[in-house]
Amino acid sequence: MTRQISERAAPSTALLGAGRSGNTVAQPIRRASTLLFDTVADLDRAKAARFDKGTEFYGRFGTRDVFAFEEAVSVLEGAEASLAVPSGLAACVLPFVAFVKPGDHVLIADTAYEPARTSFVQYIARNNVEVEFYDPTIGAQISELIRPETRLIYLESPGSMTFEVQDIPAIAAAARARGVMTVCDNTWATGYFCRPLALGADISVQAATKYIVGHSDAMLGTLSVADTELLTPLRQAANWLGYHVSPDDVFLAARGLRTLPARLELHRTGALEVASWMESRPGIRRVIHPGLSSHSGHALWKRDFTGSTGLFAAVLDITDRAQAVRFVEALRHFGLGFSWGGFESLTLLGDPSGARTATRWTETGTLCRFHIGLEAVADLIGDLDQALASAGLGETVAA
Repeated sequence: MTRQISERAAPSTALLGAGRSGNTVAQPIRRASTLLFDTVADLDRAKAARFDKGTEFYGRFGTRDVFAFEEAVSVLEGAEASLAVPSGLAACVLPFVAFVKPGDHVLIADTAYEPARTSFVQYIARNNVEVEFYDPTIGAQISELIRPETRLIYLESPGSMTFEVQDIPAIAAAARARGVMTVCDNTWATGYFCRPLALGADISVQAATKYIVGHSDAMLGTLSVADTELLTPLRQAANWLGYHVSPDDVFLAARGLRTLPARLELHRTGALEVASWMESRPGIRRVIHPGLSSHSGHALWKRDFTGSTGLFAAVLDITDRAQAVRFVEALRHFGLGFSWGGFESLTLLGDPSGARTATRWTETGTLCRFHIGLEAVADLIGDLDQALASAGLGETVAA
């Protein structure tokens, strides 16, 4: 049976019942390449509708379990429709494949996810598309960069590694006034803490690999649209590229989606507590967390977001690489690795200066990104404290 969820239900309640069919609580895995039809007419109808929402035709185009997950993502994002693709990077790049053509001009936030930035520069640009990066804090002044040939503006808020908060409504309004599409990477906030489509964006993309999956064991991307007319071109572009999502990965993502609100609340409170502790800690020059009042984009964040997640950065009072390495390698509860959004806390050293063209990263010190997982906060603070001491950044003050 399919349960009808009240439109007045809280987001956490809505997510528990969204995108579910049949009489099982968990959506069954549906592994299929070939789907059979009773008649040639049935097959022909399915083929003609293969790019439409929820049409089963051939395994690569999606099956019922995939469509159920996409429906649940639409509930999360407040979208008309959603599409699942094999990775977050695939989700970032697909709108360019679907909607941008040779001769077009696109505007990209200078703080966009670096692998996406590389794809824009090395793949999209070689198709005679002019790729221009803009200062993410530009707001409504982005209208000055829009040209007659501008086709798409790509936002990411907060920005990757350095967490600049963009004025999504102002940029979306400027774009819409000129007939330009907007795409926003919403991986950090997930749709639970921010809905870019409600703020005016046309497409919201996520690396579901991160918080939706939540256990660092599957890779997946999602695209959610404000207008269902945008879905067919995206599905067509996914077909051009041969995209297909694994039913096993979709199962893991659908399962993770049900517990997303509970996990995010723990990530939120833990990260804020750790970040606040860091602000008063000798050896840390600056903490970069949109949920802190010290953040330059805090007012925008407070206006457009309903909460914060577990990812933020800090600038350590370190200029020597070997000293920074001693710090991260001394950590016991923080894994050292890429990605984030799972249950384990992670850290990573970063240098944004090599991936900026419209802005400059000139801060003295070493940038360190943190993802606060589900461990006890006292253990994480104690771990950070001893690691800072190990790197020569003050005496240990926490037990």
